[in-house]
Amino acid sequence: MFTLTERLTISAAATDTFATIDLGSYVDVGDRQALQVHSVDFIFQGATAGAEVVASIGNGNQCLVQLTDLNRGGMVFADDRSLVASGLVTVSNDGGPTHSFDLYPDNYGKGSDDGRYVVNDQLYITGATNNQSAAVNVTVRVNASIVSLTAKDFMAIAIQSTAADN
Repeated sequence: MFTLTERLTISAAATDTFATIDLGSYVDVGDRQALQVHSVDFIFQGATAGAEVVASIGNGNQCLVQLTDLNRGGMVFADDRSLVASGLVTVSNDGGPTHSFDLYPDNYGKGSDDGRYVVNDQLYITGATNNQSAAVNVTVRVNASIVSLTAKDFMAIAIQSTAADN
């Protein structure tokens, strides 16, 4: 297992901000290799590496981040097949950070068979805040491994991904 990391800097409120994680060197169609995502972590920080996100977002506001395996061009609903993981942090009115009701399973289990298979060449990160006083940085950490699938399994995942694109 290894970790892929990408940082997204959100500098404007109420505007979707985008980044990508390139998977081209991990996914190989000819060899039926896929990326197996075991877990995804979101780390919320303020404008600088040592700053808390509370100061950047401000009281009573929130920051939402989503990781998808298709480029949807913005936020998606939880029933979208391309959604791999999502994270939400809310700052309460009295200034305390909390996690809101974002219950999407970002941890797929501990076994070698547990995980979300990705056969696309990129993962897409979308983030937004509803209000902010300074830049918000969100680091996305994807714990994954490379797996070889049977031809049948690889085709099923590729067809599902293509169908989700429509």
